[in-house]
Order: sequence, then C-alpha cells, then structure tokens
Amino acid sequence: MSIEALNLIGGTWQPARSGKTATSTDPSDGSVLGRFPDSGDADARAAIAAAREAFERPDWAQNPRLRQQVLLRWADRLEARTEALAELLTRENGKVLAQSRGEMAGAISEIRYYAGLARHIPGHAMEVEPGVFSTLLKEPAGVAGLIIPWNAPIVLLIRSLAPALAAGCTTVVKPAPQTALVSWDVLRELDAATGLPKGVLNLLSETGHAVAQRLVESPEVEVISFTGSNGTGQRIMAAAAPTMKKLSLELGGKSSCLVFEDADVAKVAPALAAAATIISGQQCTAARRVLVHASRYDEMKQALAQALGALRVGPGLAQGVQIGPLIDAAARDHVEARIAATLDAADEVIVRGGRPQDAPKQGCYLLPTLVAHRDTSAFFVQEEIFGPLLVLEKFEDEREAVTRANHSEFGLSASVWTNDGARGWRVARALRNGTVWLNDHNKLFAEAETGGYRRSGIGRLHGFDALIDFVEIKHIYQNAGVV
Repeated sequence: MSIEALNLIGGTWQPARSGKTATSTDPSDGSVLGRFPDSGDADARAAIAAAREAFERPDWAQNPRLRQQVLLRWADRLEARTEALAELLTRENGKVLAQSRGEMAGAISEIRYYAGLARHIPGHAMEVEPGVFSTLLKEPAGVAGLIIPWNAPIVLLIRSLAPALAAGCTTVVKPAPQTALVSWDVLRELDAATGLPKGVLNLLSETGHAVAQRLVESPEVEVISFTGSNGTGQRIMAAAAPTMKKLSLELGGKSSCLVFEDADVAKVAPALAAAATIISGQQCTAARRVLVHASRYDEMKQALAQALGALRVGPGLAQGVQIGPLIDAAARDHVEARIAATLDAADEVIVRGGRPQDAPKQGCYLLPTLVAHRDTSAFFVQEEIFGPLLVLEKFEDEREAVTRANHSEFGLSASVWTNDGARGWRVARALRNGTVWLNDHNKLFAEAETGGYRRSGIGRLHGFDALIDFVEIKHIYQNAGVV
C-alpha cells in the first residue's frame, strides 16, 4: 500500500505550494503507508480565500435542499467503501478493526442525521406590539476552520463537518498528520458527491502549525471547531480573541466510573476494562478512574486486574486483538514515562503494564496498567494521561463518591454503575460532567449532544445543539403599522 494524498483548494486537488511532503506510517510495525502534502501559510491563505468566495455565493449558504442532498450522497459513497476505509483507519491509527468499523458506522449515521436537519433550522417570528414584527433567522456563520485529532479521525471530523455543512458554512479542514491519509480518502468521497460547489470543502494537511495558526488568527474565518488537549485549546482561545470568532472546543477528560455495592462486579469489571482501553486508552471519554464502594473494593480489584490481563494486545488487523498500538512512538514514550512516574508514586501497583514482549518490535504498544491510590490530588488522578492507565479508588457512601469524582479540573464524562434506578439518577445529577452513562460507558451517537464542563471545553457537538456553533441569529425588525 502506498497512498499519495493531496490538498483540496477551491475544488482542485493539488500538492502543497512548497512541494513538501511528509510520510504516514503504520503504528503497528512502522511501515510506510504513503505520503501527504506538508502545507504552510500560503496554502492556508488560498484555502480560506476559496472558502470565503464560496460562502459569498448563495448556491450553498442559502440552499438547504442542496446541502441535504450532498450530505446524503456522501453518506452513500462512504457506506459503499466502509470496509476499505475501516482497514485504512486501522493501518494508519492502530485501533482494532472492530473499532474502526464502528467508527465508520457512527460517522455515516451522523452525516445522515445532519442531512435531515439541514432542511429544518427554523427561526421564529413574533408581533411585539400592534403592527410591529420581529423575525429571527438562523443564518450560517461563515467560513469554519475544523482542526481534527487523530484518535477517532473519521467520526470526529464528521461530527464537526456535517453540522457545519448542514448549517450552510463553507469549510477548511486540517486533519492531524498521523491520520492524514484516511482523512483525505474520506473527504475525496465528499468532493465527488454530485452537487457540491467548488470551495465549500477545502482540505489541508501539515506536520507543523502554520495552517492551524492561520485558521485561528484569520479574520476571514468565523468559526473554529477543535478537538484536542486543554493546553492547545487555551492557545486557540488566546489566538482567536482578537477576531472574536465563534469557538467550539472539546478538550480533555478524566472519566470517573462510580461502582456501588449493588453492582454485579463480575459483569462490570470487563466492561470497565474495555472502556479504559478503547483506542489503547487514547479517547477523551475513556475510563480513567474507577471509584468502588468499600464493601466491593477487594472483589473489584481482583476482577479488574483479571479483565485487564486477559486483553490481547497486538496489530489492529490481527484476529482476536482487543488493544492496538498507540498512535506513534512519541506518544508511546510520553505515556510510558508518565506511567513510570505513576508506578513510583501510587499507593499500590496492581497490574504493571509496560511493553509486550511478543508484539512487533517497531510497534508502539503498551500493556494496560492498574494502580490504587487514595489521594485525589495526585498528578495521575488529575492529569489526562492519554493511554492505558487506570486508577482504582475506594469510597464509603454516595456523598464521598461524588466528592471524589468531582475533584477534577475536567468534566467531560462519567459513568454510574448501580441497580438502584433512583440512586443512578441522583448521582448522575450531582456529577459535574457533560455526559453521564448509567450502567454503561462510551456510548456516543449522533442524536445526543456531547461536551464538557470546566476545562473539558466549550460548546457541544452531536445533536441539534451542535448547529449553534455554526449559525448566527439575525433579528429583523419592521414596524408595518396596522389597518
């Protein structure tokens, strides 16, 4: 396999203006998958100009029926290539094939959901006094810059791009360099969808930050949608401040899973092990902390250790593998170092991970690690360590469980495990998180908004409210008088 990706600017596929390219590799074994343009500021300026020109024409921004048809055609084209795209996703990202297939299915569902909404973004009108009318319209905000991460590059691309297009925005997409090839392949299918006007979609890949910086700073870009780390989100907010653009930021998480005394530990432990190691622990909603009632703590410690130890680590395309490699060597080395520091500081080391002995030597693999700790101020309880590390904690009652879980600078997601329905709702209401699952974890889909409290971000993606980040509300006033 050798893929040669290109940029898309104003409807034309082209190399970077500098002629520079970069290599994409398979994190399971280090093999080269292909090359992509290493773009810069000149490319960004051209793409923004193309998106601006396309937005100023009425054929997209004011044509919801066309927007719906293009989105539906895109979904159909992706569905026809689901298996090939899932395999490429696994090769470039490392996640196991079952997760890649699930990501493709979720992404296609999301496109069709926003295609449905494209024709129903209503405003409202009212008569505020006799003969005086106020009409409020929801209009597309303008050019949207979408900065996409590598951990779920298809579904996280589409959960920003689909509502942006449905609302009538034009776009410049900047994917992560680690997953530039699969991003290019997915967007080729959108560009090929009948009816898409030139300039509505623009794609630029890069290894540096010049494109992203231009998108954030440009007064010609009205919206930035970014998913990634809290530190990068802060820098985006600061750089975007002079232009006062709209921001949609989904940032870090440190999900707590609260397990009460009436839960079935034998069933919950494997579910938590899977939730902690999804995408090798490289998901912002992955289970990070397991808080267990004292009466079931020892049982959970043993069951969770067994469940983590039973997970098979290896190449994502291999039969029976449940945990693939981390995204690249730099990420693996960073996570490995943070886990090493955790092992030195934790009250108890229950499962010591490390690098698997039987995995390919050039692969970026880590086995899951489980520690127990009491102090919620510890760095490994507070910090988002983006890999397969899980912290076990003990609580005595509901109040302590909620207090411990809420001791976090993040507030993206959590889960509550109990057979007491009233308790589940009571605790979920008390948790300061944008999403709380009851007796489940990592359930994300198009219809339900997701986003975080506190440093986990601003705005919401998925659901109807995702459109808010891509529209402006215009008030039109008229005193028509009375007869």
